[in-house]
Amino acid sequence: MSFMRPLGNTGLTVSALGLGTVKIGRDKGVKYPNGFTIPDDKAVTDLIAQARELGLNLIDTAPAYGHSEERLGKLLQDRQHWVIVTKVGEEFDNDSGESHFDFSPEHVRVSVERSLKRLNTDYLDCVLVHSDGNDLDIIEQGTLEALNDLKKAGLIRATGMSTKTVDGGIETLKHADMAMVTYNLQHHEEVPVIDYAAAHEKGILIKKAFASGHLADDMADPVQESLNRILGTAGVGSIIAGTINPKHLRENVEKARQAVNR
Repeated sequence: MSFMRPLGNTGLTVSALGLGTVKIGRDKGVKYPNGFTIPDDKAVTDLIAQARELGLNLIDTAPAYGHSEERLGKLLQDRQHWVIVTKVGEEFDNDSGESHFDFSPEHVRVSVERSLKRLNTDYLDCVLVHSDGNDLDIIEQGTLEALNDLKKAGLIRATGMSTKTVDGGIETLKHADMAMVTYNLQHHEEVPVIDYAAAHEKGILIKKAFASGHLADDMADPVQESLNRILGTAGVGSIIAGTINPKHLRENVEKARQAVNR
């Protein structure tokens, strides 16, 4: 298996590991076991350069990640190299530290246009709906249709949802190109979504592969075990792993490469 993998039938090819960027833009209301300091511009630039050097081409952000989009727009060099994933639907207020949601088709357009400006680009590779858990209700609101209209207009290359339910994940794949689902050693309830994607040539990105740093430590190397399991599952395109630690990034990539070469 190659480290570079097709993302369903989107025409996009992505590295088996992608860089998540919550921690470059937001440090409030996040569920990590340890506190952290948002890195400065030089540290972010170095981290992105390292990610590229290690063979990554996928980077994941969202309006809900505080200043992440704006910082990437300023610091990301060589736009053509990167497959950029961003979201719509969840808005985060840095002052209050609270999120609110708006899945209306009108907000989808506003959000996408804002992301294009913030990310300093004229197209977005993937835009996912940032679900609040009510996946099916969101689909009924026409949110995915609004994204698909923007895809037809050439602003987006692939559409989907970061889902929280099996029904929502499968329904998303019926209406869009891809889904982002939770999958790790403790959580495999959403595997039916991955199976559906594999059968229908749809794209799958994985979130919380390491359970946001809460993986069980009753095995020799839970990170390697998790990567082996996930990247060995047919239908998985890439795992989004958020880190601002260069050592962790290198280790994660080495282990992901081991997992795909098993």
